[in-house]
Amino acid sequence: MTATELVIAGVTLTAGAHRLVEDVSLTARPGEVIGLVGPNGSGKSSLLRAVYRVLRPRTGQVSVDGTDAWTLPVRQLARTVAAVVQESGADFDLSVHEVVAMGRTPHKRLLDGDTADDAALIETALASVDATALANRPFDRLSGGERQRVLIARALAQQPSLLILDEPTNHLDIRHQLEILGTLRRLPATVLVALHDLNLAAYYCDRLYVLRDGKVTASGTPSKVLTPQLLSEVYGVTGEVTIHPRTGAPQVTFLPGEPRPPAPSGAKHSSS
Repeated sequence: MTATELVIAGVTLTAGAHRLVEDVSLTARPGEVIGLVGPNGSGKSSLLRAVYRVLRPRTGQVSVDGTDAWTLPVRQLARTVAAVVQESGADFDLSVHEVVAMGRTPHKRLLDGDTADDAALIETALASVDATALANRPFDRLSGGERQRVLIARALAQQPSLLILDEPTNHLDIRHQLEILGTLRRLPATVLVALHDLNLAAYYCDRLYVLRDGKVTASGTPSKVLTPQLLSEVYGVTGEVTIHPRTGAPQVTFLPGEPRPPAPSGAKHSSS
């Protein structure tokens, strides 16, 4: 597994007459963990779909190591990019081990069986999401959180150089949220991840891109992006942002019931 560079340049996405994302640009340098944050409906999932080639840009380009991702052969794309989506629609009549083994498919020829190296990668992927004990369980009988962990393991077994994840901590308890984001942080790959939890995003991501109404409204390091003004303007809530004394990461504390601070005249958010 190696890291690759992702460049999203001026991408606009539409669904019929509805504009989902407008003129969005984003760069993820090799080995970075880049967070997409923003309210529901801001365009995060749509933008990710353009990267893993489900939603073709109306304008602009998605490039992987300098090549238009939409021109890559399917097999090459599958060896480069792995995606974990919010609603996979997956209800496999397979064991957990068999589901994770599907991640090795892009690296095989038709009818090739699993090698010793494949078996080791599958075991490592299961262990990394605390799912070793689930290996022989039917996938379709797992809880939502267990399924999520197995699908992440399948993506890890794929050994991508670019990993795309849409709310990977959904359905997970706190322990598994921290363990899995820690695993992503340590990968020798580039990671683009959509997250709702701003504190998790602040701790695990190198840089953040904030989407609102399909546009990038702020980008930069978590300490520069996460401000009380941004919480008010983008999320419509009041909050404080401090630097945690032990982690050194920004920590957001929401203040329910307090009035929103007025936006300063001419304020501009940080850019990367």
